[in-house]
Amino acid sequence: MSTPEQRIESLGLTLPPPVRLPDGVHLPFSMVNVRGNRALISGHPRHGADGGLNGPFGQVGADLTTEEAAEAASEIALCVLANLKQEIGELSRITGWTRVFGMVNSAPGYSDQHLVINGFSNLVLDVFGPEIGAHARSAIGTAGLPMNFAIEVEAEVLVS
Repeated sequence: MSTPEQRIESLGLTLPPPVRLPDGVHLPFSMVNVRGNRALISGHPRHGADGGLNGPFGQVGADLTTEEAAEAASEIALCVLANLKQEIGELSRITGWTRVFGMVNSAPGYSDQHLVINGFSNLVLDVFGPEIGAHARSAIGTAGLPMNFAIEVEAEVLVS
């Protein structure tokens, strides 16, 4: 049986390094908070190969298409996995995804938030399969997100 890390590699993907916050930014919370057998994952934007936050920025439906945003949501899933791996060691410790909450900075009248967050959900299911990867989910539109991020996703997983 392959590990989540091996499945990521077989998909032709790579985990980025864990997030590196910009100089002067201090968060009074953890990006991943492990409590017993639960890991609560704070809202994540995308970060790049250097660990630095890289958006995307702006509103979906104005500055980004649904397809561009869905691809970014898939990349956010990789960022979440990188930060989870840093916190718990091996991704095979994840025994279940319980919930995903996606927020999409939406242009007025935009209503395809669910399609954007499918990018995140689909990657989770591809990496963990339908048993461990199955999760409850909400996808909402917002009038804005911190630092003008286009997408932010939080989640919760069970760990052994």
